Amino acid sequence: MLDDNLKSQLQTYLQKVTQPFEIVASLDDGAKSKELFKLLEQIASLSDKITLHGDGRDARVPSFALNRPGEDTGLVFAGIPMGHEFTSLVLALLQVGGHPPKASDDVVEQIKGLEGELNFETYFSLSCQNCPDVVQALNLMAVLNPNVRHVAIDGALFQDEVETRQVMSVPSIYLNGEPFDQGRMSLEQILAKVDTGAAKRDAEKLNAKESFDVLMVGGGPAGAAAAIYAARKGIRTGVATERFGGQVLDTMAIENFISVSETNGPKLVAALEEHVKQYDVDIMPLQRAVKLVPATQPGGEHEVRFESGASLKSRTLILATGARWREMGVPGEDEYRNKGVAYCPHCDGPLFKGKRVAVIGGGNSGVEAAIDLAGLVEHVTLIEFMDELRADAVLQKKLASLPNVDVIKGARTTEVNGDGKRVNGLTYEERTSGELRKLELEGVFVQIGLVPNTEWLTDSSIELSERGEIVTDARGMTSVPGIFAAGDVTTVPYKQIVIAMGEGSKAALGAFDYLIRS
Repeated sequence: MLDDNLKSQLQTYLQKVTQPFEIVASLDDGAKSKELFKLLEQIASLSDKITLHGDGRDARVPSFALNRPGEDTGLVFAGIPMGHEFTSLVLALLQVGGHPPKASDDVVEQIKGLEGELNFETYFSLSCQNCPDVVQALNLMAVLNPNVRHVAIDGALFQDEVETRQVMSVPSIYLNGEPFDQGRMSLEQILAKVDTGAAKRDAEKLNAKESFDVLMVGGGPAGAAAAIYAARKGIRTGVATERFGGQVLDTMAIENFISVSETNGPKLVAALEEHVKQYDVDIMPLQRAVKLVPATQPGGEHEVRFESGASLKSRTLILATGARWREMGVPGEDEYRNKGVAYCPHCDGPLFKGKRVAVIGGGNSGVEAAIDLAGLVEHVTLIEFMDELRADAVLQKKLASLPNVDVIKGARTTEVNGDGKRVNGLTYEERTSGELRKLELEGVFVQIGLVPNTEWLTDSSIELSERGEIVTDARGMTSVPGIFAAGDVTTVPYKQIVIAMGEGSKAALGAFDYLIRS
């Protein structure tokens, strides 16, 4: 299971364990149980503080619990946590073994203060880059609070549960047997939903903050780069963001970030956040902007109001709210979201193993999704509105070589069909003839581009393009003096991470220049 290099690295990490604990495995005679036990044996051999028992009685097999002697921590893995979840396993081993978490003191105290029984279950897939954040957050909560229990479940190994609960998107979180949430969530987001008074307390803290010299609204690559450049100028800098990293968190492979031959979204975002935190930057997560109140006179303070009820003021602003996946806007799409309609093939693809799916969109994202899914599902139908695919030639060539992929061009999706519980088909119109046709399938992956997150600016005086993007000048300033914008939310062409970072840096320099001149 673990090669020599990985075992060496893990052994180094396990030196941080300060107190003994037990791995209690629940197994049968199956191949997966044998595979899991081999992994656990290797782990236990790397530290004299770890004891392995194979006499667990958990109903889910194979699975294992991490317990301190005489104490049920409530932390369980059902399945074999390799792939993206191997990091979750390593962190769980360290935290159960007494190594302190990286969470702030305030967050730790908030977790310890949670009351009532909180029994969480998370369904993940090993190829899901969004799942580890949820698994790691809930594992930490289980370690710190005896009222919290968490079972991380590999949906691919427990298909009966997935079918019974109709799990068609990961991560899917259940609390006390009922659906809790779906999709990537940070520890702070989970706590905000469980601790109902948290949002109000956070809003009160933000309202009490002094005005900033420059405030980034959005924490993606553009916002992060802008924060670093601004903080290096020695001015009071803040970042208010719904989730640090933005859409990059949902990106799997990144192979065009200059000087880094290959990385992935979560890894890049972690590095970005670590870099920003090296400077005196006030990062305020879980803040969705809902209204902009520009200064009434030149040099005055701009105000940003947030969904939480908080309000922040700053002499300059950098709007970097990014973009989100474009939706088809057809009947059935909302009804069957996470019930067969999905937007992340890497995350949700394994849940459709052996099934028929469609991919909507013939650009790079759509063709890449079809190629990835073809290795998992029974059959892929790619549907493109135009008469030709728009993806790069190398991707089209790869797609054409796959035996279980069909391509339909010149077609407009008109409806997602279902039985009231899940997707069972799709209707499309042939654009040349106007004839309606139906496909029988179990999943629809939508990959048709981006929409800028500017709805909250429609009542402001910020100039927007016909597509809703923020119009900026050569220095990144908008139509309102002192308010700048950067990244995918602007009219700057070519929505790329490296371009967003450059634009964010430029906007920060523009804001600093504005401050010293005004």
